[in-house]
Amino acid sequence: MIERGLAPDFSPQALIELDGIHGSATQAPGSPHDLRNLLWCSIDNDDSRDLDQLTFAEPMPDGAIKILVAVADVDAIVKKGSSIDEHARHNTTSVYTVAVTFSMLPEKLSTDLTSLNYETDRLAIVIEMVFLKDGSLEHSDIYRAAVRNRAKLAYNCVANWLEDTGPIPQGISSINGLDQNLKIQDSVAQKLKERRKSKGSLDIEIIEAHSIFEGDKIKDVEADKRNRAKDLIEEFMIAANGVAARYFTSKKIPALRRVVRIPKRWDRIIELAAEKGTTLPKEPDAKALEEFLISEKAADPLHFPDLSLSVVKLLGPGEYIVQFPGDSVIGHFGLAVRDYIHSTAPNRRYPDLITQRLLKAAMAEEAQVYKNDELVELAKHCTEQEDAAKKVERQVTKSAAAMLLQSRIGEQFDSLVTGASDKGTWVRLLEPPIEGRLNGGFEGVDVGQRLRVQLIHVDVERGFIDFKRVPTTAEKHQ
Repeated sequence: MIERGLAPDFSPQALIELDGIHGSATQAPGSPHDLRNLLWCSIDNDDSRDLDQLTFAEPMPDGAIKILVAVADVDAIVKKGSSIDEHARHNTTSVYTVAVTFSMLPEKLSTDLTSLNYETDRLAIVIEMVFLKDGSLEHSDIYRAAVRNRAKLAYNCVANWLEDTGPIPQGISSINGLDQNLKIQDSVAQKLKERRKSKGSLDIEIIEAHSIFEGDKIKDVEADKRNRAKDLIEEFMIAANGVAARYFTSKKIPALRRVVRIPKRWDRIIELAAEKGTTLPKEPDAKALEEFLISEKAADPLHFPDLSLSVVKLLGPGEYIVQFPGDSVIGHFGLAVRDYIHSTAPNRRYPDLITQRLLKAAMAEEAQVYKNDELVELAKHCTEQEDAAKKVERQVTKSAAAMLLQSRIGEQFDSLVTGASDKGTWVRLLEPPIEGRLNGGFEGVDVGQRLRVQLIHVDVERGFIDFKRVPTTAEKHQ
């Protein structure tokens, strides 16, 4: 982290400041709405302790559905310019390594006093959205409120229940009416997903490795897959972020937007599609790309994650920019949305905390808390630090994988070629889903090819994993 310009530890001033914080914020100017009686719930990873958002659904008389997203009011405690805020501003994000999480905010805050924890009263920014039967947005509003989390739920258990592959989680069944409320939320989320897909939202599926520990020792690495509960939260967050972005536009004030530009490597995406028998338009077309991805997922689901990874790399990274009143809107190419901002994870991402402060100032009709030049500099800094954090996370993930495999030198595995260029050839094991470099037998090998490989070397410190190709019986006799 230090090599990448990130601070692993809080300053002495920040720790002294933290000692002076003795409770959560329970009152706020402007008499916020009291919504603590609603069936709010959080859905997050099994081990998540920094809870940024809650959701709730309310059926309307005309068949429309009101969706409420409550976002933790972190700014109620973490004030701009404080020592704690300066640390968050420096790192701009929590860094989630395999071994330990380096929180953007002290855990006393992010996992407690500014977290929307189970059965605790908290202040929140509520984004209200009313969706019609076809999933179109009829009305939206943003306001402050007091909320209470009635159920802390985990993605996998909720997904198994929604997909009828597992029992109803006890956290749902123990609260009268919560099961029906979540079914309504799921129904709306699926409509939102279909609407975005119809506009060209990319159906990306990338295999992400998740390390399993027994105590302090790494036991296994497994694929972290998408599911229905993750889709539910993702769709509501995308919709809520769109509402926040349009709120700034309506108020004619600057905002820190999250964008993915039209891909500069569209020519290479065209080539990838042509290799699979599909012709894409000469100009970037999200809808055409999505149709290609859907067909490839159906035709070759085993190789689809690798195609997805190639497309993501060619699309280019996301970045933060300042949207000034009157500027042309860049949008988010991959999500197929025009208006997008990061606003729903202020415990974990500094851009969301910036947005929260801008929103609160706009709602109170007060002067903006960031000057234009400061916002431009912050947008650049947040983009750079996010990239640095991802590099740290990837490095530690590679080291963890090397640690897991260091006792298996000489073993053979089935693998898939995920990269082939002048820089090297890379393969990903089918089980466990670990990637490494092919250092022998890579002549004539190309992306998507199945290979039998042998593990020949690992370097835990540097995160290196090296394989060589094992010839098939037919190849041995050639």
